[in-house]
Order: sequence, then structure tokens, then C-alpha cells
Amino acid sequence: MGRKARIGLTRDFFDENGKFMMPGPGLKLLDEMSNVEYQMFPEFLREVNPEQIKGFDMVVTFRPLWTKQNIAGNNQLLSIHRGGVGYERLDVPALTNAGIMLFITPGAVRRPMAVAYLTFILALSMRLLTKDKLIREGRWTEQYHYRGYGLVGRTLGAIGVGNIGHEMFKLAKPFEMKHIAYDPYVTREAVADVDVQLVDLDTVLTESDFLTIICPLSEETRHLIGEKELKKMKQTAFLINAARGPIVDEAALIKALQEGWIRGAGLDVFEQEPTPTDNPLLKMDNVILSPHALAQTDQTFSIMWDIITGQLSAITRGEIPETPVNREVLDRPEFQTKLKKFLRAIK
Repeated sequence: MGRKARIGLTRDFFDENGKFMMPGPGLKLLDEMSNVEYQMFPEFLREVNPEQIKGFDMVVTFRPLWTKQNIAGNNQLLSIHRGGVGYERLDVPALTNAGIMLFITPGAVRRPMAVAYLTFILALSMRLLTKDKLIREGRWTEQYHYRGYGLVGRTLGAIGVGNIGHEMFKLAKPFEMKHIAYDPYVTREAVADVDVQLVDLDTVLTESDFLTIICPLSEETRHLIGEKELKKMKQTAFLINAARGPIVDEAALIKALQEGWIRGAGLDVFEQEPTPTDNPLLKMDNVILSPHALAQTDQTFSIMWDIITGQLSAITRGEIPETPVNREVLDRPEFQTKLKKFLRAIK
């Protein structure tokens, strides 16, 4: 009988005492896999190093950076599995060149992230935090100065209408808003079922009452929303970003909120995370903030671990899980050589 498949878990899944702290059934599901053995990395490093990944066939990761230098010379690692959908912390071309598959878990965040965007929309439109503050400070009679903003007939806009954006518009349909979106990679047919009209960037900026940022972070989208774009928005509009902080020029957004270019914002992400305690956003009453965690529910992590362990299990059977980020890696000789060696070793 051959050896078991060796799974590495980056240290950010564990506390300083080595206790597993990530929600969900992760270790329980791994324990139920009789043909694998797993081990946590000995320490958390902002950027993994070659010694940490040595000896592993697959690695489950969340926060660390993965670069060309990290994986240089490794002829065993078959795949990296990251919880969530963002993968800007991993050098995908370098992984492909090294014959390493990359997997994410879009199915785990589709509904929770869509709900997060709706949470911001509803809380901002009803001025929820302001009214909560009135009660706590004994200012009941001031309620008349803080009316909310109805949604019927308003325009819900999105920059990016893929997996999460599509789900957001689906959930928003009963609110009877107009749906528009800018996404050069999506067809009209793909969003017809949620009544989304695809428009150019200027149109989504100028017409949205609630502008949601739901696109990935890339060199193309970094600071996509800056001073020029914010000045095109309605003064009565809200901006909501739960994608990645650097998509929005935070300094420009702060200025827009201070000077009244837009009405308010809902932010789950920031240019620097954790955001500094002196960030002016923290003192604004027309902003609702969350620490890049609004969509982190019990169901999110439960589904995430189901998907990841399903991916790991498939690979041990010699199967390729659905939708690797870098599908082109499958044809590379480096990957095929490692996969054959791995399957011979675990038989």
C-alpha cells in the first residue's frame, strides 16, 4: 500500500497555540478522509517560503502571499486551495509555469456576498445606524430629522456582474429597482434573467442611486473609482464596496464624503487592512463599515470546507476538480509529471 496524500494548512487557520480557529468543519472533514494526512505550517509568514511547502502534495491557504520565488524548484506540489474568490495574493502565471493548480470556492460566497451588499443597501437607505444612535443617546424626538430613502424606482448599479453580482440582482428583484451594470466580460443574455441592462462605465456612475463594486482587483481595476469617477455620481448616491479596497481610491472617497459629492458609503474593504485607527472614515456618520468580514457566516465556512475537501478528494482519485483558476496548467508537462508521480505514490 502506498503513502497517504500530504495536505498542508497555512498557519493563519490556527491561533498562536496551534488551535484550529477557522469556523466550519474543516479538520473534521479532513479526519474523515482515510487516504490523507494533514499538518499545519509551523509559523505564519506574510509570504510562504519554499521550506514551508516542501513535502506537501496540496496546500489549503487563506491569507499568505504566493510568489514565483516561493515555489521555485518544488516538484511535488500539485495544487493550492484558497477559501473565497479573490486570488490577487497568488501569482497565477508563476503557479501555471510551475505546474500547480489553483482552486477557489466561489460557491461558498455567492449568496453570502450578495446578502452583504443588500445589507449595506438596506442599512444605508433606512439610516439604520443613525437611528440606532438616536435611541442609545436618548434623542428619540430627533427621529423626524433622519428620514430614510425608499428603494422602489431607484437605480441599483454594479461594476461587475458575475457570480456575486448576478446573485445580488436576483435577491434585489422584489425591491422593484432599476438594474444596470458595467461589465465588459458579460453578455446581455447572461444577465437577462435578473433584468440587468448592461451599460458603459459613465452611465453606471451617473445613473446609480446605489453603486456596488463587485469586480476583482487587478491592474485594470486598481483605483478604477477615483476623484473623476466620484464626481460623476449623483450627490444623493451611495457607494458600496465589499470586493477589494484598492479598487476605490480611498483618499478620493474620503474627500467625496466630506465634501458631499455623494450621500454616503458602505465599506467592507479598505486600501490598507486592518485600516488605521485614525482613518477619517471611522468618524463619519454617513458611512457604514465592516472589517472585511460581513459575508463570513457559519454557512459560508461550512460550504467552503465542503468544496475544498471535495477538491482534495477528487485529486487523490486522479480526477481534476471543476473550474481550476488556471485550467491551462492541465496541459503542462510539469503538472502531468507530478500528477503521475503522485498517483503512483498513493496507490
